[in-house]
Amino acid sequence: MASKKATIRDAAVIGERVYLRRPALRDMEEFIALNRASRHLHRGLVTPPVTPAQFASSLKRWRKSDSACFLICLIEDDTISGLINLSQIFMGGFRSAYMGYYIGAPFAGRGYMTEAIQLMLRFAFRDLKLHRVEANIQPQNAASIALVRRAGFRREGYSPRYLKIQGRWRDHERWTMLAEDWKANGSRQARRG
Repeated sequence: MASKKATIRDAAVIGERVYLRRPALRDMEEFIALNRASRHLHRGLVTPPVTPAQFASSLKRWRKSDSACFLICLIEDDTISGLINLSQIFMGGFRSAYMGYYIGAPFAGRGYMTEAIQLMLRFAFRDLKLHRVEANIQPQNAASIALVRRAGFRREGYSPRYLKIQGRWRDHERWTMLAEDWKANGSRQARRG
């Protein structure tokens, strides 16, 4: 018997067009199909799971206590459109995390990731009470840089050969959002309650 598809009732954070919910084993087939259909878009930027073994391994990592991982789902029909996560969440005096994200090719350029980032920031700063969220982006990824810039992130620096992606060490720009900057931005999501 197939397990029931997740719906907005499973959401951790809800926006206008998308909601964020935790991934589950029942999402494997849909998520893998999306990632396989998006290989061209993701090439050289991210390595999402495209096999059941990779999905199972990712699911274990996403469920760790220092991670907050969410599927980005469309409110209109519960379709999975991408993923956004906080990793290496540090509490105590640091209260920081790294944010990563990717959208499926059929959903790129529609504003879903813009909304998902706002929802994730709301979760990070309100629910987790983090002080800092950092996104590391390859310099040639103009779309992702524009995305974080629109969200109010500021560029902190440049790190040569920072992350190994698809077998190559790649340069990255470091973009950050601090809790006080997020609050000062007066974002629609912050005012929603």
